[in-house]
Amino acid sequence: MAEIEREAMEVDVVIVGAGPAGLSAAIRLKQLDEDLAVVVLEKGSEVGAHILSGAVLDPCGLDALIPDWKDKGAPLNVPVKDDNFYLLGEAGKMRIPNWPMPKLMNNHGNYIVSMGNVCRWMAEQAEALGVEIFPGMACSELVYDENGGVKGVVAGEFGKNPDGTPGPAYEPGMELHGKYVFLSEGVRGSLAKEVIEKYDLSEGHDPQKFGLGMKEIWEIDPAKHKEGSVTHTMGWPLGSNAGGGSFIYHLENNQVYVGFVVHLNYKNPYLYPYMEFQRFKHHPMVAELLKGGKRIAYGARAISEGGYQSMPKMVAPGVALLGCSVGMVNVPRIKGNHNAMLSGKAAAEAAHAALQAGRSGDELTDYETEVRSGAIGEDLKKVRNVKPLWSTWGLPASLSLGGLDMWTNELFGFSLFGTLKHGESDAAATRQASGFEPIDYPRPDGTLSFDRLTNVSFSMTNHEESQPCHLQLKDKHVPIAVNLRSYAEPAQRYCPAGVYEVVEEEGKEPRFVINFQNCVHCKTCDIKDPSQNINWTVPQGGDGPNYPNM
Repeated sequence: MAEIEREAMEVDVVIVGAGPAGLSAAIRLKQLDEDLAVVVLEKGSEVGAHILSGAVLDPCGLDALIPDWKDKGAPLNVPVKDDNFYLLGEAGKMRIPNWPMPKLMNNHGNYIVSMGNVCRWMAEQAEALGVEIFPGMACSELVYDENGGVKGVVAGEFGKNPDGTPGPAYEPGMELHGKYVFLSEGVRGSLAKEVIEKYDLSEGHDPQKFGLGMKEIWEIDPAKHKEGSVTHTMGWPLGSNAGGGSFIYHLENNQVYVGFVVHLNYKNPYLYPYMEFQRFKHHPMVAELLKGGKRIAYGARAISEGGYQSMPKMVAPGVALLGCSVGMVNVPRIKGNHNAMLSGKAAAEAAHAALQAGRSGDELTDYETEVRSGAIGEDLKKVRNVKPLWSTWGLPASLSLGGLDMWTNELFGFSLFGTLKHGESDAAATRQASGFEPIDYPRPDGTLSFDRLTNVSFSMTNHEESQPCHLQLKDKHVPIAVNLRSYAEPAQRYCPAGVYEVVEEEGKEPRFVINFQNCVHCKTCDIKDPSQNINWTVPQGGDGPNYPNM
């Protein structure tokens, strides 16, 4: 679309994504200089619409950014009161005591929150400082300068025909140019992916690793509700098929977050992560909690799990990657929002110093130095071997050796294992279907467990059907000719929204169908497809899920 003429708007810093990282950067920039022109572009219909992270939040990021957040009414209303860890079997459970766990695993002082609501509040703080926030503005392209550096983005393009040509109501959008561009798109963002590939930012770093997180909000019987209670489980139903586990967080108003994470480095292409989540809810411990309750929301998203070893270089000319665009989740703590906030703050401080020195469009190396050597790097370095231990030797090794490694790192600042490697990518980990048997999953009962399409309706996702499909196949023949024959086409199962299906009709060749209207923007297809044939791109601004308080 290079021939299309667009208006351009010049600002000091362009920020893509109104999540915790992007909003923290915007706030910090205006704290440092109220005269800076700062713009935040958010693809969701409103700030928080695409935030799936009902979470336990470590407030250290907010403490550093807005020390008086309590007085300003931040929606951190439910302090954690108790921590529970269980190893599940099919019908029973074993409590893992808290006392042998490293202190970093303690949730004392943390809060159960809706990150969507936290981001909405942060957006209010940013706007009060003069930040301009534009929701419903998907950023579809990067704009490069004559030297190959990033100088901006294209945002707000609407009205294309399904074939990608301009339709009768076409709006070309506009170019937002900044002296620096911050990409805080979340996991596997399309622009960040382009920057990482263009500048080879992953060179010398392990491949990023991912998990698929699925979550439902339930309203439960008040007699069973324990506000402030946090429970994590491992083991059943995944067993040796995949790494992962669950979380159950009791927040306000008799509501509970019920979530399930499947590590995407699983080998068996017949594994069906969504159905593992639904099966999990039939465990006696969970079924009893949810009995008499009702599910009121559903969502899913990928989680970056590579941690310290997998963080790519974070800067290139004119651009910096923030938060989950880099991958800053502490896997054993199941926390990354605090690091996202700290990364936004660090990027803002580096950009402000550069602008004060009269610089623009260069690499913000001070930002990367702060991330790797400061609080974020310290947080992630302590737990860097837990994920590779789990991936290589399974759950028992992760619990024992991973626990030992966290203790030695916490107490003495060193690891007995050094820094372990992650190995192959999650896509490459998928093995051929001939080596496995299909898994027989119980049929959802409609009370505790639900079929995918019913659950997707509880994500309030919506896409204008006349636009181009944002899930692009590099080769349209691969799904049937390669993936179906070799891998039983796992897209039918790894997608938690039922986007992909293989239609087989008598007397006809199988067809691969993409129901992009269902997409909840989790990016799992872009990550797990064994042929790496699916490219997730942004749809029109405002399309996608509209999570209430996930």
